[in-house]
Amino acid sequence: MLNEPLVAAALIFALFALGEFISVISRARVPMLFVVMMGYLLLLWTGIFPQDIVDRASFTAFASLLPAVLIVHMGTIIPLQQLKEQYKAVLIALSGIVIAAILVMAICIPIIGYTSAIAGIGPLSGGIIAHVITVEKLTEMGLVGLVTIPSMVLALQKFIGMPLATYFLRKRGVTVQKEISQAGGVAASAAALEEEEAKKKTSGRKSLLPEKYQTQVILLFQVFLGAAIAVSLDSLTGINYSLWALALGLIGTHFGFYTGNIMQRANSFGISMALLIVVVMGSMNGITPGMFVGYLPEVLLIMSVGVVGIMLGGYFMSKLVKWDHNKGMPVALTALFGFPADYIVCDEVSRSVSSNETEQKAIFDELLTPMLVGGFTTVTIASIVIASILVGTL
Repeated sequence: MLNEPLVAAALIFALFALGEFISVISRARVPMLFVVMMGYLLLLWTGIFPQDIVDRASFTAFASLLPAVLIVHMGTIIPLQQLKEQYKAVLIALSGIVIAAILVMAICIPIIGYTSAIAGIGPLSGGIIAHVITVEKLTEMGLVGLVTIPSMVLALQKFIGMPLATYFLRKRGVTVQKEISQAGGVAASAAALEEEEAKKKTSGRKSLLPEKYQTQVILLFQVFLGAAIAVSLDSLTGINYSLWALALGLIGTHFGFYTGNIMQRANSFGISMALLIVVVMGSMNGITPGMFVGYLPEVLLIMSVGVVGIMLGGYFMSKLVKWDHNKGMPVALTALFGFPADYIVCDEVSRSVSSNETEQKAIFDELLTPMLVGGFTTVTIASIVIASILVGTL
């Protein structure tokens, strides 16, 4: 029965559905990716899933095209103008992952070796795309066993990042609540005005393509065209396609070739991300229980050093730009979880800290924008750049 592609695909999506269900009922404290990746390994090791289930589902060929496509899309998510306005959040986010990368290289390389340390930095400073870039290079080099390191980092990082971010955001939320009480609601009004201004700027993003032509098929053509150009430029220049794809997405959106959040508008983002996770799952086929246990010390070392680096970078840059460190450090920690976890954490904190709807809205508005910008900076931009550059040295 598993030889039927549709049956194999249904089993894979059943695992995704289980992961999503557990994530929802645990309020994202148990990340969907952790359930999917660890569940996949357990199903492989127990023989319930055959080693080639991804191939049997006929996902591999199409899913392998998606990294470049999704990176172009990520460049269309947040306008360059908003990144400029939230420059302090950008600096804090970048400082965290740069210090983390430096510390991992300084401390971990002498202990576990250069290749193992580099294998963990990309996913630590970002998410699935950085993982895919790292795994592609390791597989190309024949270092299939080392795929265990980025896969485990990717699966475990949210367990550390989200509780830490929640701790600091709660403290910041309490401060905002006190400011609202002292100002008699002025802070809430100011937050509402800022939100209105942000909405106006976002809605005013220009597009060279008239709205009547912004159909799902045409939008998909645009994003696949950008991905094809990025891959071609990789072949011509030797610069990783991920950097070209990100640049094309950012610049194309700025000049109106792309509409904002293009794959969401094309109703294609959800299925594309699911298939990208299939690429990640397929890269884990060679991981054995022995490898998992054997590489656990390296993974814990990379994560411990990396998280300390992120927090140090976030703390000192927050002081430098004159932000409350309780506001700045969660922005740096977005490297460990990104969207939508950053949104969920802000929502939970604002509800738990506030005593009424006015306070809840003001606290939520105060926390959300820097967190979204931080997550975009780390997971979407910087992790791709860092992973692309560092794996190029292997």
